[in-house]
Amino acid sequence: MSSRYTKPIQPPPSFAEAKNTRQKVRAAGMDPNYWYPAEWSKNVKAGGVQEVVFWKRSIAVFRGEDGQIRAVENRCAHRQLKLTTGHVDGCNLVCPYHGWAYDGDGRVVEIPHSLFGRKFPKFKVPEVPVQERYGLIWIFPGDVERAQSVALPVVPELEGPDAWPSISADFTWKAHHSMIIDNVSDFTHAYLHRRFRPFEDAELRKYETVGDNVYLEYDTKVGQGRFNKLFVSRKRVNTNYMRLGYEYPYQWSNTDDQIKHWLFVLPIDERTTRGFFVFYFKAFNIPFTSFEIPKGLMKAFLPAAKELTVKPLLSEDGLAVEAEQEGYEMHWDAPLAELNPVVKAFQEVTIRKWEAYLASQGEGGLTQIGTKPASSEGASPA
Repeated sequence: MSSRYTKPIQPPPSFAEAKNTRQKVRAAGMDPNYWYPAEWSKNVKAGGVQEVVFWKRSIAVFRGEDGQIRAVENRCAHRQLKLTTGHVDGCNLVCPYHGWAYDGDGRVVEIPHSLFGRKFPKFKVPEVPVQERYGLIWIFPGDVERAQSVALPVVPELEGPDAWPSISADFTWKAHHSMIIDNVSDFTHAYLHRRFRPFEDAELRKYETVGDNVYLEYDTKVGQGRFNKLFVSRKRVNTNYMRLGYEYPYQWSNTDDQIKHWLFVLPIDERTTRGFFVFYFKAFNIPFTSFEIPKGLMKAFLPAAKELTVKPLLSEDGLAVEAEQEGYEMHWDAPLAELNPVVKAFQEVTIRKWEAYLASQGEGGLTQIGTKPASSEGASPA
């Protein structure tokens, strides 16, 4: 008996070639005119430099000896070497080839060799706005002039002397960013986590799309795992209900204003995404008592919780979305079989935002994001 479906020979279609919602969303990038996580602040120390890739665009993030974080497009205006192969000198980033030094605005401020009788050239590469908050370095890979008018997500529970205890984790998964957004808000995959039971018996109560955001609510049993359930007071916290949101390009969850999380994604390319997770908790109970764990002891407790539950749990998601990516690349023209309506809602927002961005860029919107030729600003030709 012949099969109605045969494995395609061609790779998945591009965004322009896509014929349905799934194909479009799996080829869509993310609008660069938002703040995206680049790295944890603690991982870029004074004098350090690190490469960050946003949708195939390489960016050099470096911290000067003054402690200030800076970011520029990761290439030397001279011979296009990656500046991250160089080093930080004071507050400048130096190319290893000819020693050209760049400040945080991308301007060449030193050339330590002969200028062959010419005036000092005004070469520069594009700067990338950067700031730090919530223990993260954030980059704005889009229009530099728009950076000041676009706000970071507001997470008041993570700021100030009364900040909630939190767990941070990140993973780089070989999967498209839309697969990860689908995963974290689609609670029909409880079977995947049957060992840890972070949620189960989920029933979608309602969902709605409001502008660029999707909000949803589940009736679900939260934190039923053998370890987790010991530390959550069922009397104080309603663990049978959860709210979630996809506030493009960020995702969050909220259990009774007591247990919350954010996911910030860094889209690297069509099949690679880095996800930065921050989980934070108002309080945990001492097991088998009605007393809360003192905040001072939470600092000792949370690293153990991270290793015992959070990282293994998220690793299950990673294995699943990476397998989904492989499956999509082999069977991208298979019939659509999605049942959860919120997944389609997420995907429609992502597609619409990418279409709007491409339209704003005209024909050039289909090229690599953010790349511009190094400007010479009146420098003599070579």
